[in-house]
Amino acid sequence: MDYMQSEEEKSKNGIHISEDIDSFGDLGKEPQKDHPIAVFDSGVGGISVLREMVKEMPWEDFLFYGDSKNAPYGTKTKEEVRVLTFSRVEEFRKEGVKALSVACNTATSAAVRALRQTYPDLPIVGIEPAVKPAVTENPGGRVLVMATPMTIREEKFHKLVNRFQDQAEIIPLPCAGLMEFVEKGKAGTKEVREFLRQLLWEYIEHPVDAVVLGCTHYPFVRSDIQKVLGDQVKIYDGAKGTARELHRRIRAAGLERDDKNRIGRVVFQNSAPTKSKMALCEKLLCQK
Repeated sequence: MDYMQSEEEKSKNGIHISEDIDSFGDLGKEPQKDHPIAVFDSGVGGISVLREMVKEMPWEDFLFYGDSKNAPYGTKTKEEVRVLTFSRVEEFRKEGVKALSVACNTATSAAVRALRQTYPDLPIVGIEPAVKPAVTENPGGRVLVMATPMTIREEKFHKLVNRFQDQAEIIPLPCAGLMEFVEKGKAGTKEVREFLRQLLWEYIEHPVDAVVLGCTHYPFVRSDIQKVLGDQVKIYDGAKGTARELHRRIRAAGLERDDKNRIGRVVFQNSAPTKSKMALCEKLLCQK
């Protein structure tokens, strides 16, 4: 079904939303300036990154694909995540996208390096936990990194922590089960806050200075985390930095659109495209 917002909603949110890839027109397979940017996630969490990309490049078109059918990725093996990621990227290539954002920390850890080797002509950005700004702004402090079990197991994450471990106490916390609240549209509920109180009880008793949101789903429960841990705790995520880096790479590749006055379009696709899931995608994109 092709869903388009009313004119009032388009003006308010500053972007067109659709579920129909044909709304991009006839795309050739070779990337061109007027082709869309692909954004991939294991579900709807990557919309937290998409929001920042829309703010950074409002004139660009975006094709967002959430693999909710196979979520969560964070409890799968590295090979399983890599296979799922490559399968979707192959489809993106057939659809003629001009750049790719892997807006999933788990998929970034499992597949981004191999994706860049396989598709050297495609500008690709992943996302990593915002440990650097958290440590830089809280030297000598306690920094809690909330992430999926697989992200925390990966060598890429351990290398990141090792770079900064002499500057702050960095505490990794695997958060199996948290992203499912976002997938089910339950952010902001008593249920998720009770889950967080149980997950974070040690850090309520022994407070931390900062929290790094190491999964793109977690920004949607940011206010819930803040309520549980208190307003004194600073919270960081990597979405803005990822959006700026993708913009830089698109410019460097000569693929940025010339017309900066147009209103871009976002097309949502999902491997479990229920009416409620697609409505949730639109809600999360337009959420302030």
